[in-house]
Amino acid sequence: MPELTTPFARQIGAAFAWWRDAGVDCEFGDEAADWLAQVHPAATPAPDSIADTGTREELPSQTPLKPDLLGSAPPQDLAAFRQWWLSEPGLDRVGPRGRIAPLGKAGASLMVLVMDPEAGDSQALLSGAQGRLLDAMLRAMGMTRAEVYLASALPRHTPMVEAETLIAQGMREVLLHHIALAAPQGILAFGAGIPPLLGHDTSLAAAALPEIFHENRSIPLLVAEGLDSLAAMPRLKARFWRRWLEWTEG
Repeated sequence: MPELTTPFARQIGAAFAWWRDAGVDCEFGDEAADWLAQVHPAATPAPDSIADTGTREELPSQTPLKPDLLGSAPPQDLAAFRQWWLSEPGLDRVGPRGRIAPLGKAGASLMVLVMDPEAGDSQALLSGAQGRLLDAMLRAMGMTRAEVYLASALPRHTPMVEAETLIAQGMREVLLHHIALAAPQGILAFGAGIPPLLGHDTSLAAAALPEIFHENRSIPLLVAEGLDSLAAMPRLKARFWRRWLEWTEG
């Protein structure tokens, strides 16, 4: 090792020797450090900055406002809502292209609600395997797709989305306004993510939400597993039919 000629050479050498004898020859850190960076003197406070008088007064925090997707003039009927649903730029991050509109008329005996369109939907909601399962279920119920109001909580296929995220984005208010305009006599919701959007306590089972209250109106509600889960697990179909018969005969 070359002889150290810097000030405090003996002390520096002794320190390195101590760590080397202890078996430590490297230092690691989680953050990268610029060892060659120049140290700049602290910037002089701006003239209009708050003077330090011995007590620090905390500035009010800038809490972000909750999104108001509907704005000050929300759609007043289903025709206006569909147009808004397909064209409103701020409804999601993707933009209007590729959104799928709800189908049906206001006042239907049943509103069928799913979380999002199928992956392959392009012209109509639930045009794939889930839609075929729904059509078969409706036939067994004595109904057709044309008799129900068919809607989704989201305008496009959005897998693995968290209900809490959607609520923070303002989608709960959008869904409740949509239901108010559709004014169905009852709601059949497929998907565990829908009850939180309706204001349901997520600590309770979905079956514990027999109805929703909105704008001084009570609407009977039946929540079931998603159509994809029903298609994959026959036992869920049997459970759904038992609950459907109890719901419609009650």
